[in-house]
Amino acid sequence: MNIKQKLLTPLLVAAFSATANTSPLIEDAAVIPLKSEFLQTQQALGFTQVEVEQFLSKANYNQGVIDAMTKPWEAKPWHQYYPIFLTDKRLKAGLEFWKEHQSTITKASKEFGVNPEIIVAIIGIETFYGGYMGNYPVVDALYTLGFYYPPRATFFRKELSNLQTLIKEEQLDISSLNGSYAGAMGYGQFIPSSYRHYAVDFDNDGRRDLLGNPVDAIGSVANYFHQHGWQADAQTVLPLAVDGELPSELAVWSGEKLKYNVSDILKPGVALAKAVDLDVSQPALIVELEQENASEYWIGLNNFYVITRYNRSPLYAMAVYQFSQELKNAL
Repeated sequence: MNIKQKLLTPLLVAAFSATANTSPLIEDAAVIPLKSEFLQTQQALGFTQVEVEQFLSKANYNQGVIDAMTKPWEAKPWHQYYPIFLTDKRLKAGLEFWKEHQSTITKASKEFGVNPEIIVAIIGIETFYGGYMGNYPVVDALYTLGFYYPPRATFFRKELSNLQTLIKEEQLDISSLNGSYAGAMGYGQFIPSSYRHYAVDFDNDGRRDLLGNPVDAIGSVANYFHQHGWQADAQTVLPLAVDGELPSELAVWSGEKLKYNVSDILKPGVALAKAVDLDVSQPALIVELEQENASEYWIGLNNFYVITRYNRSPLYAMAVYQFSQELKNAL
């Protein structure tokens, strides 16, 4: 038994064991030290040992979370991905939502400098305007991923830590807090750290309510994009005309920080499909969309990269952008 394990009280060990028994993946020798470390982290943030024990005792391992995490929609090719989101039903719902909350959306757009169609598109893609906010208990999702999903366990333990703080700050009811398999919640599907850092009380009622208040959700989505560098009315993504294969010295973007400028991408054999005025010194990335018979390529600019701060998938960002244009054109 190492030092961290010795720090566990009998009550905490019992709480860990109770949840551990629900998982076939548990290896106490690996997991218990992580939970002990989590206890110390939370105590350093001002929580008592009893508060952390009570918090963790409400979490359960959920195999469905692991299953969903290992089979994300973003793993589909583009031609199978976009029909999930770009539908007439979602477009109709988006226009109705925009009409219902027009004054709030206009206010958020002006205050934060974010195009209104992007705000409406995000909420529509994420939760169908509050219709599908997720059925996973948020504490279970983050607990499961934080301790039993090694590829991103450190990240999700931090989100579990943020969840305990968020519940205290916003007086949320943990027993009714449901969301996605990744622990995102509310109209805009904010993970706990994003909720804490980017949510705003947009109706000035004294609460930042992203779970039941679309006004706060609209303002918070706009603030998120503002804080990540959205440039109002700037170009977002443009189709490329590629002569044959993409040149070997160019790579499709896979989540890294932007390493190209526009001038690095536009060269013999790679041009804009339609000529537009463009600052060739600005950062850019290459998006590949896999259609049924061939791939098409697009050049993503700063605003496209900002959308990927919400969800790192370029397919997600493209779906948001294209849906935003459908909304804008349908007004």
